[in-house]
Amino acid sequence: MGVAGDKLLTDKQVRGAAKKEKPYRLPDGRGLHLQVETTGSRLWRYRYEFGGNEKMLSLGAYPDVTLAQAREARDEARKLLDQGKDPSLERRLRRARGRADAADTFSILAKEWLEQRRGIWAAAHAKNVQASLDNHILPRFGRLPVREITVPMVLALIRDLEKANTPHMARMVRQRISAICVFAIASGLAENDPAAVIRGAMAPIAGDRHQPALTTLSGVREVLTAGEEQNAHGSTRLALRLLALTAVRPGELRGMRWDEVDGLEGDLPVWDIPEERMKMGVAHRVPLAPQAVAVLRAMRQLSGKGPLVFPSLRHAHKPLSANTIGYLLNRAGFAARHVPHGFRAAFSTVMNERHPADKPVIDLMLAHKPKDRIEAAYNRSERSVRRRELAGIWADLLLEGRPEARALIR
Repeated sequence: MGVAGDKLLTDKQVRGAAKKEKPYRLPDGRGLHLQVETTGSRLWRYRYEFGGNEKMLSLGAYPDVTLAQAREARDEARKLLDQGKDPSLERRLRRARGRADAADTFSILAKEWLEQRRGIWAAAHAKNVQASLDNHILPRFGRLPVREITVPMVLALIRDLEKANTPHMARMVRQRISAICVFAIASGLAENDPAAVIRGAMAPIAGDRHQPALTTLSGVREVLTAGEEQNAHGSTRLALRLLALTAVRPGELRGMRWDEVDGLEGDLPVWDIPEERMKMGVAHRVPLAPQAVAVLRAMRQLSGKGPLVFPSLRHAHKPLSANTIGYLLNRAGFAARHVPHGFRAAFSTVMNERHPADKPVIDLMLAHKPKDRIEAAYNRSERSVRRRELAGIWADLLLEGRPEARALIR
């Protein structure tokens, strides 16, 4: 029933509602109306407010939904509003819960999750994710409804990967199972993430006791991938990537200023770190690979109006907190295994193994203090061309399959 002042529709009016040159509405009271389109279709709509915003709920097409049925649906929606619930959201949740069992299986949800992210991932990375699903995850869980996957089941898979001497893959698999379970929770198809709680039960990967670091290429790629996939501010993810690409000390990155970067729009951009910000008190020049330039160009959207490239998330005039990147890596599962400083060890190990003849150049890129005067004189030449080449080689190795920098702002 309507309220005082409402003019209610009759069945005859609804049946006789004819198309016109423009769409029009026939109101029935309490937010319900019949929308008549230029094609002649007649659609029931319920207008309501929730959270201070006006919303519209579709109740079906006439004559499939009669006037009486439309009113009944409107009244049900009003009851939800009285309970503090959004009728549109409740409908989506009911539909999600009402899917056939096949639509609730882990394989279907994994496919939806992957397709949703293809737009921001590089093709090679999407291919790697698909391979890990096909080879390790879906054979175990693909046919199971996501709600039936338990913590012991996930842990058993992780233990098998660890026993197969693939600890890095074990961590990647856990992260992807967790991401898909979170996707299922958001879709109303699960209540828990069984992969989240086993993080602390995973076998550690050996690292340096003082500055723990994963120093294999697969290990450092795992660190970067996991860190960039964490729920964090875009500037934090970008800072992590630039730290890995440049192998500078974390403090040097946190204090980075826009006026230290030269030629950002040119072909040979460099980052000149002044001596007062360097550990050894000697100015340091960092030739920037294209991937590092992409990070800075993405950061310009976030901090380009201020002096600092990576300002504090709370105070724009202060640099990024010393703990921000470390906390990000801890959340990604690398506590006591890889710290922000560890990217320097990874760069040194990987690049010296691949390019042993370039050790003096690699040391120069790390701003290591020369051991003797002859080496010091050698380093003063700066070897800028080879440094830029090595920076590009390292960036290609590190970011193969990873999304572009701008995709980290989300």
